[in-house]
Amino acid sequence: MLRVFFPFALALEDRISSRLGESEVPFKALESGALAEGGVVTEGSAGSSAISLATVAPAYGCRCHVVIPDDAALEKAQILEALGATIERVRPVSITHRDHFVNIARRRALEASELTSTTRKENQIDANDSSQINGHSVNEEKQNMKFPSECKGGFFADQFENLANFRSHYEGTGPEIWEQTSGKLDAFIAAAGTGGTVAGVSQFLKDKNSNIKCFLIDPPGSGLYNKVTRGVMYTREEAEGRRLKNPFDTITEGIGINRLTENFKLAKLDGAFRGTDMEAVEMSRYLLKNDGLFIGSSSAMNCVGAVRVAKALGPGHTIVTILCDSGMRHLSKFHNADYLSEHGLTPSANGLEFLGLS
Repeated sequence: MLRVFFPFALALEDRISSRLGESEVPFKALESGALAEGGVVTEGSAGSSAISLATVAPAYGCRCHVVIPDDAALEKAQILEALGATIERVRPVSITHRDHFVNIARRRALEASELTSTTRKENQIDANDSSQINGHSVNEEKQNMKFPSECKGGFFADQFENLANFRSHYEGTGPEIWEQTSGKLDAFIAAAGTGGTVAGVSQFLKDKNSNIKCFLIDPPGSGLYNKVTRGVMYTREEAEGRRLKNPFDTITEGIGINRLTENFKLAKLDGAFRGTDMEAVEMSRYLLKNDGLFIGSSSAMNCVGAVRVAKALGPGHTIVTILCDSGMRHLSKFHNADYLSEHGLTPSANGLEFLGLS
């Protein structure tokens, strides 16, 4: 019988999630001059990355503006507001749509920079002639902006494509895992949102020991499993136009994507596994009951993947995954009994039988 353990030594949870590449972004941007003190850092996020940004931005004298899909757990927006960030909730649409939350966040950074430029011009011209700037009234320009007039420009963190994300995991998370396991690990597995974690950790571990196996666990609706296992993002049926209107039709948040990010392109993977919503829900309850771990949907999916790898490799192997989100960020959906019942996801397992283990 396969025995599965989830020791606290490897359950790095928020200690690692708080070290996402985005947490370095304000410093790097200030250092390069792309962001000034008093400016605003913008980001589009459905996961935990924006919380990291909102936590550290004030330490650099900056504001944080987050665009979040309105189907994300409400408590994430509440946490962001408590941290002082401004929140803009928008409807979920494809990344190709101009109003995808990431694309809106990019525009907000431009708007903040334009506001700074407009304010400078206003201060440079005589008050009697300041009613018109570039064909628009100064008051009209200010009313169209979502930032105060004293804003000192904007910077789009771009968590999906910004390689500071990858580097922080290559330079921080990977070495921490290597140190905690004394280099004695056989496999690593994690899901991908931006791809920074799985790319940075997998490349570091492969550089240390090419025999370490690295895998992806992918939630419903995501195309990364097909990309890793087949070399194409979509199945034949999906390519023929029968994909879900909302490719993220899953209870998991912050993982799963249908495009290749610059961060994910750097991942060194030996394979991939599929996970289901039901498995993630059951796993979260199993870990709460047996290990005292109250985790979110991404962490639960990662642990589903860890068991899949354990079954594939057999007994006697050390497998590492990441607990990247707390259950406290998922109270209204993933840990809400009424919500789960409505979606046919009420957990009922006593052990790990939902993954074929007694």
